Amino acid sequence: MTRSKMGSITFFLLVTLIIPVSKTTITFANEPQTRILNEQELIDIIVGSCIQSTRGCETEESIKQITKALSEGKEFKLISADNFPNDWMVVAVQGIGGGGAWEHVIERTQKQNLPTITESEANSRVVDLLSEHMGQEVKALIRSEAAGATTTALLVAASKGIPTIDAGITGRAVPEVQQSIPWINGIASIPTAIITRWGDEIIIKDAVDEYRVEDLSRAIAVASGGDATITMTPMSGEQIKQGAIPGNLSEAMLFGKTVREARQRGEDPIAALLAVTNGYKLFQGIVTKSDERGDRGFNWVDVEIEGINEYKGSIYKIFVKNENIIAWLDDAVDVMSPDYIYNLNPKTGESITGGIGYGGYPLNEEVVMIGLPAHEQWRNRKGVELIGPKHFGFDFEYIPIEDLQ
Repeated sequence: MTRSKMGSITFFLLVTLIIPVSKTTITFANEPQTRILNEQELIDIIVGSCIQSTRGCETEESIKQITKALSEGKEFKLISADNFPNDWMVVAVQGIGGGGAWEHVIERTQKQNLPTITESEANSRVVDLLSEHMGQEVKALIRSEAAGATTTALLVAASKGIPTIDAGITGRAVPEVQQSIPWINGIASIPTAIITRWGDEIIIKDAVDEYRVEDLSRAIAVASGGDATITMTPMSGEQIKQGAIPGNLSEAMLFGKTVREARQRGEDPIAALLAVTNGYKLFQGIVTKSDERGDRGFNWVDVEIEGINEYKGSIYKIFVKNENIIAWLDDAVDVMSPDYIYNLNPKTGESITGGIGYGGYPLNEEVVMIGLPAHEQWRNRKGVELIGPKHFGFDFEYIPIEDLQ
């Protein structure tokens, strides 16, 4: 079978060159330099962050929210991690899901006519809640993960008039709170603030470890009808230089721009994406199985894809816990977390859509699977411990993607 791999040199050159594209930079006295993202750059970031997410992702609603904010005069400012002052504070904000939610809670609160707050209100209030608890102003936001959390960070930052940092604390989407680059480097997610759809406010002031932060926040989401909003991982500018992947939003912008421009040129967007990443084409086929269940706060999916073209006669299987975790080609392990497993639409090069729930695959649709080596920090001992195969109950060691292809 054909395996496609392109060199990493082009990828890193393009990421470093994408930042100067901006039309506007802003610098005030005693203020670090930021730049204003335009509409096309923001759309490219949304599309690219969905590619990065290692699961299916709906871009349309996120793009609508971004364009609406722009029409209202909001500015989306970006700041590099290097420019972020050491004594400033940044936090991550996102939704936290709860597969297997307590539906009876929703039913009861509906009968009680309990008022709810909007998602945008919860996103804004939860940042303020943590800031008030810590007695320190939040100067910027950082995305906690790819996909929807990227949109959340951008929108909340724009609404508060603060920048988003061109970095990420995961570089992908992850199923669990403790799976983060800061925690690999000993930077905890606490104190953590949580707000539910009814406006309940919770502070996790301290916890035994990051696994307990995951347990507690996930339990709140499950008990709150399946979701809550969380602000976590307060870091100084000095810590951000250790506890984040720099240039992570620029990478998303590059991914989105690459597939968009390939389509405009009438070229194959998958080939174009592989040409700017250290990536492998893993498989192509039709989704024949996507069995989903919500349990313990997560969406679990067993996926099977029947090969077409050069993969005809082969079967690709994927284990999903919200995100793509491990894949097998004809029952032989083909790629595994922490390496990135992307599921893409072959015509657009974008993340697949139409699955039910986190990690779901649309039945009878064609999909291309590609894999990329994870960021180096995910591949160290602690990173593999957090998100490698043994963490998910498999009894084999992590093998890097380049040793499997």
